[in-house]
Amino acid sequence: MTGRWRNVRNAFVLNNKYKTAVEGKHVVLIDDVYTTGATLDACARTLKKSGAASVSGIVLARVTKE
Repeated sequence: MTGRWRNVRNAFVLNNKYKTAVEGKHVVLIDDVYTTGATLDACARTLKKSGAASVSGIVLARVTKE
């Protein structure tokens, strides 16, 4: 597990007032740049634990290795 994955592992929490808005829903996350995927993964895990039926991610750009 890289440092970035460790940094965001439990960094996100869904505010309880939004729990009913997420439960049973398909949630789409939008990220500007996909680097390691750690942030999208951590957010998706939080949403799934909070009751989201599914989570998808859309990114605008991706970092590539040269």
